[in-house]
Amino acid sequence: MFALDARTMQRIAPVVRRVVIVDSNPAAARLLSDLLKGFGAREIAVESDEAKVIDLCREMEPGLILTERAGPRLDGEGLVRRIRRSSLSCRRAPIVMVTAEATATSIKGARDAGVHEFLRKPFTSGDLQRRIENLATKPRDWVEAVGYVGPDRRRFNSTDYAGPGKRKADKPASGAEAALAVKDQAMRILASALTQFDTDPMQAFRAIKQQAETLKALAVKTGDASLAIAAAGLETHLTSGGAPTKASLTDPINAVLALASPESLSRAG
Repeated sequence: MFALDARTMQRIAPVVRRVVIVDSNPAAARLLSDLLKGFGAREIAVESDEAKVIDLCREMEPGLILTERAGPRLDGEGLVRRIRRSSLSCRRAPIVMVTAEATATSIKGARDAGVHEFLRKPFTSGDLQRRIENLATKPRDWVEAVGYVGPDRRRFNSTDYAGPGKRKADKPASGAEAALAVKDQAMRILASALTQFDTDPMQAFRAIKQQAETLKALAVKTGDASLAIAAAGLETHLTSGGAPTKASLTDPINAVLALASPESLSRAG
């Protein structure tokens, strides 16, 4: 194992301070633990039973979670989805899926479940270090929708699969294009959340609340007064007391969606 320089240790310290490892293989978990200790981890907890991980995360509030894709009592993708849709304070914590199954299907499944990074077994300490440095220095926007909860999948670009179908990051060319992309995505999520509200009310409410905040901030940044007023009106309905319903949210959401482009709403789903 090699020693990290002081600058790198400082950058990754917030991520590795408290770590949860989910793996049914004791040797694999021990290897990860030893490497993480070398990276400066102070608290490391290991669990092999998916059913116990949520309680462990609630108690520990990890800054990093590493999970195997499968095990006797583990569905890694299912676990990631449970964490992302939970009320845990660490629900947005970086998650790395560690597995020997580096196929297009497994990588896409991990991405769509809401992981930040994918690490193929066998791996070196350098491989793990690069994943952790990416988490610490290249944060990704958070997406709070109904069908998906997790880091922006458009920025997921695993190096573990080089076959056909690998998706490249599609970074906007300018600030104006970036703002338009943010607005477009928020509008699509809003429309979809309203449609699916009765299916998953709690997650739909989270999604609507997040998009109202995003659009309000974007409106202030871009000087869009109409959008700022509509987004603020939606926020008021969300915080006015009482349990929001699809009926009570339809008008304020439609007031926001009236400012969306027809193209963005046509892709909502």
